[in-house]
Amino acid sequence: MQFSFKKILPHFLILVGFIICSLAYFSPVLQGKVIYQSDIVHYTGMAKQQKDFKAQTGQETYWTNSAFGGMPTYQLGAKYPHNYIKKLDLSLRFLPRPADYLFLYFLGFYVLLLVLKVDWKLAALGALAFGFSTYLIIILGVGHNSKAHAIAYMPLVLSGILLTFRGKFIAGFLLTTVAMGLELVANHYQMTYYLMLLVLVLGGAYLVDAYRKKMIPHFFKAVGVLLVAVILAIGLNATNILATQEYVKESTRGQSEITINADGSKKEITNGLSKDYITEYSYGKLETFNLFVPRFLGGGSGEDVGKDSAMYDYFVSQGVPPVQARDYANGLPTYWGSQTIVEAPAYIGAVVIFLFVLGLFLVKGRLKWWLAGGTVLSLLLSYGKNLEFLTNFFIDFVPLYNKFRAVSSIQVIMELCIPVLAVFALVRLFNDVVKTEEKLKALKYTVYTTAGLAVLFLVAKFAGLISFVGGSDGQIRASYGQAFLDALKEDRASFFTNDTLRTLVFVLLAAAVIYFFLNKKINETKVVVIMALLIVIDLVGVDRRYVNNEDFVSKLKMERPYQANGADLEILKDKDNFRVFDITSGGAKASYFHNALGGYHAAKPKRYQDLYEFYISKNNINVLSMLNAKYIIGQAENNQPFPYVNNDANGNAWFVQNMKEVASPTDEILALDTLKSKETAIYSREQIKSINLPKTFKTDSLTSIKVASYKPNYIKYQSDNTNNGFAVFSEMYYGNGWNAYIDGQAKPHFKVNYALRGMEVPKGNHTIEFKFEPKVVETGSTIALASSLIFGLLVFGGLFLGFKSFRKKETA
Repeated sequence: MQFSFKKILPHFLILVGFIICSLAYFSPVLQGKVIYQSDIVHYTGMAKQQKDFKAQTGQETYWTNSAFGGMPTYQLGAKYPHNYIKKLDLSLRFLPRPADYLFLYFLGFYVLLLVLKVDWKLAALGALAFGFSTYLIIILGVGHNSKAHAIAYMPLVLSGILLTFRGKFIAGFLLTTVAMGLELVANHYQMTYYLMLLVLVLGGAYLVDAYRKKMIPHFFKAVGVLLVAVILAIGLNATNILATQEYVKESTRGQSEITINADGSKKEITNGLSKDYITEYSYGKLETFNLFVPRFLGGGSGEDVGKDSAMYDYFVSQGVPPVQARDYANGLPTYWGSQTIVEAPAYIGAVVIFLFVLGLFLVKGRLKWWLAGGTVLSLLLSYGKNLEFLTNFFIDFVPLYNKFRAVSSIQVIMELCIPVLAVFALVRLFNDVVKTEEKLKALKYTVYTTAGLAVLFLVAKFAGLISFVGGSDGQIRASYGQAFLDALKEDRASFFTNDTLRTLVFVLLAAAVIYFFLNKKINETKVVVIMALLIVIDLVGVDRRYVNNEDFVSKLKMERPYQANGADLEILKDKDNFRVFDITSGGAKASYFHNALGGYHAAKPKRYQDLYEFYISKNNINVLSMLNAKYIIGQAENNQPFPYVNNDANGNAWFVQNMKEVASPTDEILALDTLKSKETAIYSREQIKSINLPKTFKTDSLTSIKVASYKPNYIKYQSDNTNNGFAVFSEMYYGNGWNAYIDGQAKPHFKVNYALRGMEVPKGNHTIEFKFEPKVVETGSTIALASSLIFGLLVFGGLFLGFKSFRKKETA
């Protein structure tokens, strides 16, 4: 028992150290502050209605009316029954946000290196190198929480896979199931997809190795175990996966129903995103060196150049007071790469890159090849449109690749692989089997490669071979003048020089540490400690440029990020049910206060997006009225927001006189331009194939249909009509869950006017109800419960077998 405690103690102390590091970096959380994350601000606006509904009723709503005219909440933090893997995830994220994600970075990578049989001290070093990687910190700063969440669990998934391939089938199966279940809980399928690409590279390396060692049956046995683990992990997350899969077909990530664009051009036929949209954020080839020199291309799109800068001197020379000049010197476009906007460089670290290159020379076998292969694949795919032949191949032929945008984010695979190989460079360095001559030779080549590259950059700079000219410089010159641009370029050059020298110093320090070790001047422990210090100083020094204590605000500011202006307050006095179209503010501000037509989401409902591109963005009043936009927030003469009343808004529902059939959804959306929607409803024949609708309906002045109850997931109307009629409802059509009832009896309803609901209503007085009853939640929850029970039994069985094996060894 004493021996076991001694064995566990170092790991316990390391975990405590990770907690301290996480809280130390994000120390304002200890004062009750929260980090200001722009994406989370938008999420707060989008999710407010469903959270308010939960607080008032104690029930979960899977539909919100607050954004895009209405959409499911599946991608807005919906909670599902029997989602026990989520409870485990919440238990692991016990620290205040975002310290919780940083802790998960450390924890997952530490476990991965332990599984790879790395000493705990080196595993801790590697965890710090991974966790403090600049990109992983930056995404926490801007609020890409689900991305960070998914990345944090990647090493755990790899840990389970590696255990399984090693023949530890029970442990590997259980860990893979849990880790993959947690990975899917994060709900960022793009990151999970990229992880799958890395797993395929890893699997290829292990397959080749198995072939060489004549262990093909063992390989496929491991693959079989892993497939069962993944299937079970999917089952644990069944509700979310099924709901997402259902919604994605109705979102901008699915195939469009129409064949033309808003400008009349032919629409690119695809079952995913367009190539332009996918490759909008493509990593520049020259930006590769940002991984090694942080501000090689000027850093981010809004850098603080400081008081000792050419830009500060320029502002002062223009008569700007020094205090104001200092403010102006913050947030300048020093980035001169090819991307539209960059928050910060994806810096992996000079010391980490140095060790990675050393590992390429020292490390042998399948480990190096799958890590190097994953790194190269990640880098090449991140180039996007800058390496078109490869990107187009993946978009056209690799399943699901065209569902994701921002191809540069695939570099997360590189962010994972490089620190692993860097740590193994030290493992090999400490291995007595490797001859000292071989180590010295590897060190020499590594210094030539890394330090030589830094020196080459400096020579090129001082030789005038680097222009420091960005793609938007023409616009900057036109707006601010040549003198402004010249000062900006001077600061870009200064950034380049200073950070290249910084990288060179760290490389030489790391090389010196290894050289002294090889000459027996220092021992292994000192090497680990010094290297860990160099890595942390290097990475944290860059991280703090972009995410620091100044990014934290009071908790109240994040919980209530939006303040109602005069227009909002005036609209809130109106207690009717209607929509608001706010043209003065972007994002989710309008959704925070109203049932809005706007919103902020990476996967918008595609029919709404089509309406927006064709009509709403052009302020087409007919379409806005059809969507019951009673208020349009614009600017008054004093430039203040003002709520303009649209007296022509159609209301919540109305009976039409005419039904017009068109051939296709394309014809349907085009017909909206001149449609008198209060009188006529249009539908496409391919949408309503088995129903013969009358062409005309009678209405009179006494005909009415009014809302009696209006909730996110339930709407009740009272209708009064002396004739059979057809009612159009100003609610977004979504066939996967919305059910219609007349006097308690289920009745069919259809998509009309391209995006709305419509249904036949018999004459007389009737109660019409729409209920959002998604079968996918019920089905998914049942699967999740069954999977949880199965996994619980397997865990119990695994523990029993493990205990039995342990007792057997003890008594042997």
